[in-house]
Amino acid sequence: MKPRHKRIALILGGLAAIGVASTLVFQALDSNVAFFITPTEFTEGKAPQGKAFRVGGMVREGSIRRDNLTVHFVITDTAKEVPVVYTGILPDLFKEGKGAVVQGRVGADGVFTATEVLAKHDENYTPPHAQHAIDQAQSTAKTLKQ
Repeated sequence: MKPRHKRIALILGGLAAIGVASTLVFQALDSNVAFFITPTEFTEGKAPQGKAFRVGGMVREGSIRRDNLTVHFVITDTAKEVPVVYTGILPDLFKEGKGAVVQGRVGADGVFTATEVLAKHDENYTPPHAQHAIDQAQSTAKTLKQ
């Protein structure tokens, strides 16, 4: 083989390796991305189908029901509600009337099955996207009442 052919083969091999590595990285990123939606968007059918995503809002008062390690509760943005089922140990700060973000998928029955529950860590802090969603839902509810 001539040096020119060796160089071309080396360049093509390097490009192929870069292509394979890029494909693997993008697949890993795609499988770990979780979109955030509000309960209002969830009830409007804007939830990604077949993919994990996050729903955030407040835990509705009186909605927590425990059955051993399985917990049933409702996440609300004061306008709409999403029923959630989670099996596992909840964070210590998870309480009724407090903010929470749940990650998981929608079951065939329309119930959100959570794989992870994140509780709001301080009563003075709300993530900006969650606060915006709650404010937007409250303004929509006020507009509809008028």
